[in-house]
Amino acid sequence: MKKGRLRVLLGAAPGVGKTYEMLEEGRRLRNLGRDVVIGIMETHGRAATAAQAVGLPVVPRRTVRHRDVALTELDVDAVLARDPDVALIDELAHTNAPGSRNAKRWEDVKELLAAGIDVITTVNVQHIASLGDVVERITGVTQRETVPDAIVRSADEVEIVDLAPQSLRDRLSAGEVYPAERIDAALSNYFRLGNLTALRELTLLWLADEVDSALRLYREEHGIEGTWQTRERVVVALTGGDEGETLIRRGARIAARSAGGELLAVHVSTQDGLRAGSPAALARQRALVESFGGSYHQVVGEDLPRALVEFARSVNATQLVIGASRRSRLAAALTGPGIGATVVRESGDIDVHMVTHDAAGHGLRIPRLTTGALSWKRRIFGFAFALVLGPLLSWLLSAIPHDDTLVAHVLAYQLLVVVVALIGGIWPALFAAVLSGLTLNFLFVEPVFSIHMASPQHAVAVLLYVISAALVSWIVDQSARRTRAAHRAAAEAELMATVAGSVLRGENAAQALVSRTREAFRATGARLTTPEGDPVVADGEPVRDGRFVSVPVGSPAAPRAILELHGTELDAAERRLLDVIVVQLTAMLEHEDLARSARQADALAEADTVRTALMSAVSHDLRRPLAAAVAAVGGLRTAGDSLSDADRRELLATADESLTTLTTLVTDLLDVSRVQAGVLAISLAPVDAAGVVLAAVDELGLGPDRVDLALDPDLPAVTADPVLLQRVIVNVTANADRLSPRDRRVRITTSRIGRTAQIRIVDHGPGVPIDRQQEMFAPFQRMGDTDNTTGLGLGLALSRGFAEGMGGTLSPEDTPGGGLTMVIELPIAEDAAPDAPARAEEADA
Repeated sequence: MKKGRLRVLLGAAPGVGKTYEMLEEGRRLRNLGRDVVIGIMETHGRAATAAQAVGLPVVPRRTVRHRDVALTELDVDAVLARDPDVALIDELAHTNAPGSRNAKRWEDVKELLAAGIDVITTVNVQHIASLGDVVERITGVTQRETVPDAIVRSADEVEIVDLAPQSLRDRLSAGEVYPAERIDAALSNYFRLGNLTALRELTLLWLADEVDSALRLYREEHGIEGTWQTRERVVVALTGGDEGETLIRRGARIAARSAGGELLAVHVSTQDGLRAGSPAALARQRALVESFGGSYHQVVGEDLPRALVEFARSVNATQLVIGASRRSRLAAALTGPGIGATVVRESGDIDVHMVTHDAAGHGLRIPRLTTGALSWKRRIFGFAFALVLGPLLSWLLSAIPHDDTLVAHVLAYQLLVVVVALIGGIWPALFAAVLSGLTLNFLFVEPVFSIHMASPQHAVAVLLYVISAALVSWIVDQSARRTRAAHRAAAEAELMATVAGSVLRGENAAQALVSRTREAFRATGARLTTPEGDPVVADGEPVRDGRFVSVPVGSPAAPRAILELHGTELDAAERRLLDVIVVQLTAMLEHEDLARSARQADALAEADTVRTALMSAVSHDLRRPLAAAVAAVGGLRTAGDSLSDADRRELLATADESLTTLTTLVTDLLDVSRVQAGVLAISLAPVDAAGVVLAAVDELGLGPDRVDLALDPDLPAVTADPVLLQRVIVNVTANADRLSPRDRRVRITTSRIGRTAQIRIVDHGPGVPIDRQQEMFAPFQRMGDTDNTTGLGLGLALSRGFAEGMGGTLSPEDTPGGGLTMVIELPIAEDAAPDAPARAEEADA
């Protein structure tokens, strides 16, 4: 039976219109003659969504009882029996009620797909398993319902249902997403503008990565090895030398020339340590790459050019930046084409940029022949050196006239054996020792041209020569082996530093560890799964050749996760290194658990602080005017006609004053919630600042004995909401008047600085210490004032929110001689004609 097609509608947050889009597509397909049914749909009380479902057949839900509660779920059997062409299944990450056939709705969807039914479903980015910790850091909310990445990635089609963050907030404010009682809480928490912007970017990045994976898989399935230049990917090869920064900057410029260009830096290290770079230099270069928005990678490979080109092809690179050779011309002539020439020859359709630098042409290092590990290439080279140089040395010694210079000949051949030992190790050196011993006897020991020694001294000399050659070979071989072990340890330490650095630099810890592990062990794919086999994070692609490594993370008896490597086989030393990485993974998982607990504790503590402040405000500040109003109204009701007109007027005045105070307090509470949620209605227009100041002073009833006005008559109009600006000035001036001594007046001035206007409200009260000035703007903060008749402590919090909402600022300054000056800055209206002084100030700025 042909498997059904899966189409996933992916959204950045609830309310972007995924369900509406799913229903709209269902109606379109139904109009085309296809059999479409609604398997399950959640409208969440949204009238537009419910209206879109009208006319589409609905499969009745299955009722499940759990703890005496009736829950409705998708009826998989009913959908299978109905056997439609297309089933609309909402909320893919939903957890089914206990007792259901499948624990998760995505498992229900897999059954429908296996039966040949096409499925259109919806999911939000926060429910994708690998992004859970990222979303939690952005929003502070832990997602308990998740769907494995593999399920979404296996979809035949993934489509983003997008809505601009501010448009989504507008929909939420209009009551189109949640009911009215949930709007303020949602706007001030999960649906903050910054959260929505970050989630939207995360969604786009995840889909872009999915497109890259699909492209890579297509190329693998069709055997396409050439580079498809869908976008510029620039790979910079780093050796750990000082030239790395030059190469990175050149690569960054190349990537910046095209929109969407991507910068990657790679360092190829080998177990023999021949190409080990400076860890400090690599750390600096990694930081430089990341400052340009690029990524740093480390791979292990014996053949540097091949490893470099293979990495470039694996990431579909279009450009490869390498440094010019450090070797001198003599070294190039003796050892043949270098790494750069080999990379150019192997790169195919990848453009190679060979960048010159200060170290180019310098660095012939003969010690490379003496300190390397015993690779098969070096052994073959050692044998070849003995076979070529041995006869050449014999011919040279034969051409030189001599009488009896056996000692000189022995020393010459001894030097040959030492050089061969340094190049190829013990076996080429032993071969050279035996060969040179026979040659020495055949050509230079009487009788010549025969393997025969006339003198016992000659036999002893040749024997001692062979023994000394063997000893020298053994010592050189042991030195090379120890050097190999030391360089391997250095490579392992460098790998661990890279892995640890990935975590410390803020990358996704699990993703960084899995990615670096795959690169280090040359695996084609790696993933971290739960003990049940559900993917957590993955990197690369699994292979089909059966090579597979699986290691438990945590206790082997009760592992917390499973680390899998595909397409590689590990030796004992690599297994030990993998065990070290597993220990880091275990520590990372424990750290994430602790961090999650700490965040939950912080959130609870913050919520408790706000709750305590609110309860204190309600119990003290709201109760006083409420009690006064209730008492006044009760007195009027009880006494009735027995009250005199004066008493009746007094009680009415008390009730009116108390209710007015109560209305003001409740209004402040609502306003501060709107300010924090970012949904305060603001109407900006050119406003005369002096007129607003005068209106505020009149509202407060302050006369010349309490307020000193110094208003600039030439100040142009400012851009502001006149009602909100008056509330700001009233709040700040009332505080200044309350705190100022009776013999000192509050001073209000207006002035212009460049394209901004300043309203300064100066008092000579006790002032506020600099380190506590920002605390004044926190809600429910009275800075030690215990007078409950002065309000909830919301005045300054509201005033700053109003000022910032109008595009201005509210900031405190110390008053010379003691006190506090509050400075309100607002932009000059666009249509206000700038005067000469203002233009001069702007020019100076």
